[in-house]
Amino acid sequence: MPLAASLASALVAMALTAVAGAPQVSARTGGSAAGQDQGNSASARLISQGKQTFRFDTFGDQAFWGGTLHLDQAIAGAKNGGVGPGLSPKAALAAGLKVDVDALPPSVQQGILNGTVNLDDPATTLALLKLNAVVGVKGFFDSSGNLNSVGIECALCHSTVDNSLAPGIGHRLDGWANRDLNVGAIIGLAPNLQPIATLLHTDVATVHKVLNAWGPGKFDAELLLDGKGFQPDGTSAATLIPPAFGLAGVNLHTWTGWGSIPYWNAFVAILEMHGQGTFFDPRLDNAAQFPIAAANGFGHVRAKNDLVTPALPGLQAYELSLRAPAPPAGSLDPAATARGKALFDGQAECSTCHVPPIFTEPGENLHPGSAIGIDNFEADRSPTHMYRTTPLAGLWTHQKGGFYHDGRFPTLLAVVKHYNEVFHLGLTAAQENDLVQYLLSI
Repeated sequence: MPLAASLASALVAMALTAVAGAPQVSARTGGSAAGQDQGNSASARLISQGKQTFRFDTFGDQAFWGGTLHLDQAIAGAKNGGVGPGLSPKAALAAGLKVDVDALPPSVQQGILNGTVNLDDPATTLALLKLNAVVGVKGFFDSSGNLNSVGIECALCHSTVDNSLAPGIGHRLDGWANRDLNVGAIIGLAPNLQPIATLLHTDVATVHKVLNAWGPGKFDAELLLDGKGFQPDGTSAATLIPPAFGLAGVNLHTWTGWGSIPYWNAFVAILEMHGQGTFFDPRLDNAAQFPIAAANGFGHVRAKNDLVTPALPGLQAYELSLRAPAPPAGSLDPAATARGKALFDGQAECSTCHVPPIFTEPGENLHPGSAIGIDNFEADRSPTHMYRTTPLAGLWTHQKGGFYHDGRFPTLLAVVKHYNEVFHLGLTAAQENDLVQYLLSI
C-alpha cells in the first residue's frame, strides 16, 4: 500500500478508537477521605490538562508562523502547494526536530525501519504532521488535505525523544532540553522574514545572519526586545535551551531570573511563540534597555480571545510534576561520586548556593556576573541584571552544547576548573574529576 494511503488508513483507525470511561467513585467513601480523593483527582486533572497544553497547544500562534511568515509553505514545498524544495523528514531530523513514535501506526514504524517510508520526501513530512507526530509542531490542513498553516508548541524546545525506533524518533521525554534543535535554521526557512526585519529595524539578510549564528540547542528570547543579535566579542547572543524539569521549589526561572514558571510561560507563549493572550510587565517599558519592546508595547499585550491565561495553571502544574531523570545505571563511578559529594558539601563549597535538594538558593537565587567570574552581558538583557543559580538536577541530560547560559564552557569539568580558579578552592585534578562525577549523579 502506498505511504499516503497507509497513513490515511491509520488516521481513520485512530479517529475511531474508543476511549474507556472514567472509573466509578464509591458512594460509601467517608467525608474526609472523599475530600482528599476529590483534591487528588482535581490535581491529577490539572496536571493532565497541563500535559496536553505542553504537548499540543499552539495558543493560536499559527496566525504568525503560518499566516505571517508562511513557514508552512516552506515545509510543504512547491510539489505540495508550497514554495521551494520543501522540508523532508531527513532534513527535519537533521535540524533537530523529533518524531513521537507513539503517534505512528505500527505499519509506519516498520516502514521507517525497512526503508519503505521515504524520508527524503516532503510529502512524508506532511503525513507525519497529519498524524500529529512531529514533536512541538502542529500542521493545519484544509478540506482537501493541503497544509495551509503551521504552529509551534512548548514541547518544540523543551521535549526530546529516547531514539527508541531510530535517531530522532522515539518516545517523548517531556521537560528535557532539545539541544539538537536548530531553531534559527528552522525560522530561517520561512519565506517572509520581512516582519521580523521591520521590527528589528534591519534587513532580511541581517535577520538570516543572526538566525544562522544561533546553532543547535540555542534560542535568543531577548532579540525581539532589545535587538541585540551578538555579544560584544562577536559571538551569538543566543542562549542554550534549558530543561523544564526539576523546577519544584525553585524561585526564579530562566538563566537570568525573569520571573516564576507562570510568568515565563506567559512571556514565551505570547512574546516568543506569538500566541494570542494577555501579558503584562511594565519593566519592558524601559526604552533604554528594551527599545523594541517599549516601542511596540510588549509589556501591555491584551487579546480579545485570550488562549494563554486559562492554560497557565495546568501548564505550571505539569511542569512542576516533571522530575529530573536519574542517570543511566552504571554510567558513574560510585566511589568517585561519594568523594565528589563530600567535596560538594565541603571544600568546593558548591552547596552554599546550590542547596540540596533543590540545588539552588531557597528564596532569592540571583547573583551578578562578577560573583561567578563572568561578564554581565546576558544578565544586563534582563530586568534583574543578574544570573540565577542554576538548579543542578539532571545535568547529565543536557551536556550537549556546553554549560552556563551561552555554552561558554564546553564540559562540566571546564566549569569546575573555572570555579576552582575563581574561588581559589585548591582542588586537585583528581578532586575536580570526582566533583564532576557527583554533579552528573544529581
